[in-house]
Amino acid sequence: MSYYYGSFITCLLLVVFSLCLTANANSFDSLLQLPRRLSHSTRPRPERLLHVGNFGAKGNGLTDDTKAFADSWKTACSSKVKTRILVPANYTYLVRPIDLSGPCKARLTLQISGTIIAPNDPDAWEGFNPRKWLYFHGVSRLTVEGGGTVNGMGQEWWRRSCKHNHSNPCRGAPTALTFHKCKNMRVENLNVIDSQQMHVALTSCRRVTISGLKVIAPSTSPNTDGIHISVSRGIVIDNTTVSTGDDCVSIVKNSSQISISNIVCGPGHGISIGSLGKSKSWEEVKDITVDTAFISDTENGVRIKTWQGGSGLVSKVIFRNIEMNNVSNPIIIDQYYCDSRKPCANQTSAVSIENISFANVRGTSASKEAIKISCSDSSPCRNILLQDIDLELSNGDGLTESFCWEAYGSSSGQVYPPPCLSDETSFLEQSVLDQSDITSAYL
Repeated sequence: MSYYYGSFITCLLLVVFSLCLTANANSFDSLLQLPRRLSHSTRPRPERLLHVGNFGAKGNGLTDDTKAFADSWKTACSSKVKTRILVPANYTYLVRPIDLSGPCKARLTLQISGTIIAPNDPDAWEGFNPRKWLYFHGVSRLTVEGGGTVNGMGQEWWRRSCKHNHSNPCRGAPTALTFHKCKNMRVENLNVIDSQQMHVALTSCRRVTISGLKVIAPSTSPNTDGIHISVSRGIVIDNTTVSTGDDCVSIVKNSSQISISNIVCGPGHGISIGSLGKSKSWEEVKDITVDTAFISDTENGVRIKTWQGGSGLVSKVIFRNIEMNNVSNPIIIDQYYCDSRKPCANQTSAVSIENISFANVRGTSASKEAIKISCSDSSPCRNILLQDIDLELSNGDGLTESFCWEAYGSSSGQVYPPPCLSDETSFLEQSVLDQSDITSAYL
């Protein structure tokens, strides 16, 4: 009896031991597999660092460092791993017109911690495109950052401008940073100063974020737009300061899905959509939001400007949470824009403007006419909304006024100066009458 009992106990112990080994083996296997999964997911991706000094750049502000920049870009762009080009602090690099083109094989960062300067003599552009300086083309997954400075050295260009001296020919000047056919890109924490003409230009770009920029030029500098957006979509501008001699931000032909927030603007010409429709062109701008802006000492506040004779559409535009300080024309829609030495001829066609909102716009106006909505006889502005507006005269001497011409829409909340928009119903009734006149002419 004791023999059989001892055998049973032995077998039972063997079974339990076997099960324990199996369980421990499974647990051990799982412990072996876990680090492999973690190491695969948390392994840092390598980043190659290229110093422009290693390519011969001197950084003394006198030696031409263009070739060193071109060579470092070519090496970085052809790399199959993520690459950072370092322009180090405490150095100044003289760079002539340069084409930094893609596509590149991997993500690329241009870290500008030092200063890049342009030649101060316009004659240095002989044989080059006079509208380009640092020209990025066909690049995706690019980041330009670093807290440094890009200096366009625009003084001599401004002196020769026809805007300052009418005897000089009117010709284009270089843009400091041009991004053409670029996508999935970031430009952040950078100072762009004294550009010859535009400071940052986006043309035919997609999905670009601009943040933490400081764009600076004298108020007397001509045509120095801060950020210029053309034929682009999905652009975000945030936490940016612009002080120039022209538009802080300008949005022109065939651009959409633009978001501007937390921007400080002034001096300059304000935040503008347009000009559009010049030389009888067809152009469209839509889905634009400007939210939270401080605009000070500018010629205009938030503006839409179109030429007579053009065609197309401006639609779905929101200006909200705007603070004005001593701004001439704080709210302006102008379908009679004419930037010409000679008066522009009256024309019947116009770029249509509709679904435009101005909400929570407050502050002071340098001109008595704080709201001006001047629209085309043949293509009136439609569905304009004024909501919670309070614009007082800067000097406190008198009352501000509104001016409207062929402008239809509505207002809500407290609006001062008193709104002058015509009711949308009257526009529809007039449209029916006009259509009846056309019908009867054919009978």
